[in-house]
Amino acid sequence: MPRPTTIHVCSSCGHEENRWHGRCPGCGEWNSLVEEGRLGVGARGGAGGGVAAVTPIALADVNAPGAPRLSTGIGELDRVLGGGIVPGSVVLLGGAPGIGKSTLTNMALGNLAQAGHRTLYVSGEESTAQVRLRAERLPSGALAVPAIAETDLEAVIATLERERPAVCVIDSVQTLDARELSSAPGSVGQVREVAARIVGVAKRHSIAVFLVGHVTKEGALAGPRVLEHLVDCVLQFEGERERTYRTVRAIKNRFGSTNEAGVFEMRQAGLVEVLDASARFVGSATRAPGSVVLAAMEGTRPLLVEVQALVTPSELVPPRRVVNGLDRNRLALVLAVLARHGGVPLAGSDVFVNVVGGVRVDEPGADLAVALALASASRGVALGPPGAPTPIAAFGELGLTGELRWVAHPERRIAEARRFGLDPVLAPRGTEATEVATLRAALETAFASPPRVARAAAA
Repeated sequence: MPRPTTIHVCSSCGHEENRWHGRCPGCGEWNSLVEEGRLGVGARGGAGGGVAAVTPIALADVNAPGAPRLSTGIGELDRVLGGGIVPGSVVLLGGAPGIGKSTLTNMALGNLAQAGHRTLYVSGEESTAQVRLRAERLPSGALAVPAIAETDLEAVIATLERERPAVCVIDSVQTLDARELSSAPGSVGQVREVAARIVGVAKRHSIAVFLVGHVTKEGALAGPRVLEHLVDCVLQFEGERERTYRTVRAIKNRFGSTNEAGVFEMRQAGLVEVLDASARFVGSATRAPGSVVLAAMEGTRPLLVEVQALVTPSELVPPRRVVNGLDRNRLALVLAVLARHGGVPLAGSDVFVNVVGGVRVDEPGADLAVALALASASRGVALGPPGAPTPIAAFGELGLTGELRWVAHPERRIAEARRFGLDPVLAPRGTEATEVATLRAALETAFASPPRVARAAAA
């Protein structure tokens, strides 16, 4: 029986099947199998096809020369990468359209070119003239970067083989076309083949490659999940186009930590590092009802951000729950705990919660600040002692029984809040702040007197 000339690959997990299935047998996703051409099998395809066996070597005997990392000249980006670019590594940079991916990579290549490193910019979406227009508003080093406008994978690989740059940016991986595949550029098979070929060239010639990738409507990296497994580092560029602040987070990093994040501000001359983001956010915080300063952590760095809440009577069933910068499911949990154990029922009210500045917080330590902001907004009373010049700060995870749980790095959060004179700092037990054991205790401490709804519920 002849072997099928096509296979079906899952766009979510990369699982392969000879025939189409409505549901992927590998990950269970529906309608995720996409047909693509099967590559020809060479002499190494069969078992024992005359290929010589490879002798294993003990890891202790492997010669591993320590190649120094390449600094991009952008401190925030270097920290997220783990200290700089590792020669021969492949980095996947994803983000929404217009967020600043091309600007960031152009700036990094410009700094590397000024430092004497060979660079190359491959544009599959713009002409070289369009790339120059963007580079003209960036620091002068960006204009010294060699660039090509090409979508043919074979031409790009031939250029890499000849030029041998230290760092190359390919913008974007979805635009490259592998001739041996009949599917359209950007399809599952094309993206996987393009990435595999580029990774091979990068490892073979120690070329550090940045692959710029698209994202879906849900904010996830577009393309098959196998693309994330092929590369060494996956960076997510986040932020709102209407806001000036951007954050770069490492989702995967084989050469560094995934707990780091870099903060940038988009200006006319490009992206500017925000070395003290807390000062930017705390400076605009107020003591208005519904406002609380959250002592959060961005990787290993403390970050103070303002959490604002608005509670209004609802005319809809069910009422609206609008949240920016936080997980919607986490907000639902906080509302349930606040109603059951804090005596602040908001089931009939519209609730709006926003993290000021376009920052996104994905840690459970934000629970207490969100709960206090909602309670303050529902009463229309500012938190903290009357007449205090600064707002209060808070952090802590809410348990389903109303207790406050310990979160990581409390001493760094407290020190950052006290650096700006925030007082009090409400935190779980075991810290050097105003310790509160339960949500109800936190409400009584935050308000000058226990909330009336809390006293009524207790009675």
